[in-house]
Amino acid sequence: MKNNSPLSLRPAGLPLPVVRLAGDPRGRVLSLAQLRALGVPGGRAAAQCRPGGPWQQLLPGVYLLHTEAPTAEELLRGALLYAGRPGAASAVRNVPAQPGPPDGPRAAAPDPYGSAMVTGLAALALHGFSVSAPPPDTLDRVDVLVPRTRRLRSTGYARLIRAHVLPRPERIGGLPVAPVARAVADAVAHLTDADSVVAVLTEAVRDGHCEPAVVVRELNQSGLLVRQYVVDAVDALLAEGRTLAEGRLYELVRTYGLPEPVWNVDLRLPEGPGLGAVDAYWPERSVAVELDTRAPRQDGRWNSDDDEQWSVAVRKREHLERLGITVVHLTPKKLRESLEQQATVVRTALLAADDRDPVARVVVLPR
Repeated sequence: MKNNSPLSLRPAGLPLPVVRLAGDPRGRVLSLAQLRALGVPGGRAAAQCRPGGPWQQLLPGVYLLHTEAPTAEELLRGALLYAGRPGAASAVRNVPAQPGPPDGPRAAAPDPYGSAMVTGLAALALHGFSVSAPPPDTLDRVDVLVPRTRRLRSTGYARLIRAHVLPRPERIGGLPVAPVARAVADAVAHLTDADSVVAVLTEAVRDGHCEPAVVVRELNQSGLLVRQYVVDAVDALLAEGRTLAEGRLYELVRTYGLPEPVWNVDLRLPEGPGLGAVDAYWPERSVAVELDTRAPRQDGRWNSDDDEQWSVAVRKREHLERLGITVVHLTPKKLRESLEQQATVVRTALLAADDRDPVARVVVLPR
């Protein structure tokens, strides 16, 4: 009986590890540096891609060890290998783990992609966007985020996007992928119609992929808020995000049995100046809730790029607290991820009202 295993079909002159990788879907995309580390010189790799040969070249210096149409994952890995371009000195460490016995030794497989990461629509598809981003297997282009100093050009289906500062990538299916907000900004940068921009931004917020303020910060840092159709889409995005956050605040009150507040009101002193607007207020307890939609920094602290807006918010809170009003700040992210915990925070503030000194009288007006 004829044996058609990958080992029996070993092409003459190819090292055994390469043959094994060619038979394993996890390792069928290799860079030239990786092939050289496995003992395949550049000329031999090129010869394998000639008409009738067993391989094909996906991108310059990137080889697919079969002749069938590349899968979506192979296209993604190929684009990352092209953009990452691991040097020959590190290629030995970056060769994919080779198939072998379950209990046998396997080669280590550090990240072979350098600092490159998938971004744009391809990244959004990997993050689970289903409406505004096409499925990975239908993409005809892969955007890859690289350092600005990277001396490579976009070619074939790989489009390189350069950045002064790279975000920390997320790992999806073993691939480095830009965070949602950065991927959204890079996708929007290459969209030319308002409807597509609105679809991307709306799905990012409505499906809970990202907070509106974080997306707006990335759009601003990418210089995209000079485009009027992007500005219009951002207005819709912010309205969508606040509506969702308000809906979760209503859910918090009613699901966890909190007293019903007055909603969306302005506070002011009798015959005096206004104190500002709050999203919920319990007059009998002098407790207010504000939805804080400022964008946090990546280290978790608040973003203070807009110093004036920050100062106004701080002065407002301090003024209310001097009058004896407890102000609870809730973020859309916390409401989405830990609703019960935020309900406990509000309930604690309401219960603590009995132990406070009498507060100044304020007038409550509909907003």
